[in-house]
Amino acid sequence: MQHPSLPVLYSFRRCPYAMRARLALAASGEPCELREVVLKNKPAEMLAASPKGTVPVLVLPEAAVLEQSLDIMLWALRRNDPLRWLEPEAGTLDDMLALIATCDNDFKPQLDRYKYPGRFSELPENACESGSRFLSQLEARLAAGSQLFGTRATLADAAVMPFVRQFAMVDPAWFESQPWPQLRSWLAGWTGSQLFERAMRKYSPWVSGAAGVAYPPA
Repeated sequence: MQHPSLPVLYSFRRCPYAMRARLALAASGEPCELREVVLKNKPAEMLAASPKGTVPVLVLPEAAVLEQSLDIMLWALRRNDPLRWLEPEAGTLDDMLALIATCDNDFKPQLDRYKYPGRFSELPENACESGSRFLSQLEARLAAGSQLFGTRATLADAAVMPFVRQFAMVDPAWFESQPWPQLRSWLAGWTGSQLFERAMRKYSPWVSGAAGVAYPPA
C-alpha cells in the first residue's frame, strides 16, 4: 500500500526519462516510494494516475500527478537543492531549460532513429550525423568547464546525460573514435559516480498491493 505521506514514483530503470527523474530525487534527497514498472505489463494504478502510460510518473500525496520527467526534477530540486543544481555557475536556469529542450525536441528524435533504424524510413547514418551535431555542441561547452554550465553539475547535466549515454551505447567503438574527449570524460564521470550508482540500483518489479521501495537509497 502507498505510504500516505510519501509521493509515489513509477519508474523503469533503463528509461532515460525515468533516469533523470531518479537522479534529481537522489540529489535532492526528497523521499518517495519507488515502484519499478514492467513496461509490457503496466500497473493499473499507474495507468489510473497517468493514462499516457509512460514513465516516470510521480503521484503526490495531495493527489496531484507529475507526468513529465523535467517537472519531477524541478519539483524535487525546488523543495531541496543541496547541490545547487538550479544555480549554475555560468548562465541561468532559463539557459539550462533551453538546452534541455534542444535535447528533448531535437536530439532525442535523432537518437531514436539511430538506435532503432528499423522503425523509421530515414537512414540511420543521417540520424547519427544529425545527433552528432548536438554532441559537438556539448563538446564545445565542456571545453569551457567540466560540466555543461561551469565546473559544478547542474540540472542540465543530469537531464541530458542519460540520452548521451544511450547514444554512446549504440556503437561504443564509433563513439570512442569521435573528436569528443571532453564529452567522453564528462559521461564517464557521471556514469562512474556514486549518485549514478544509487539512481541505477536494481529493484524487483512492483506488484499491486505490495509496498514500494524507499527511495532514494541510503
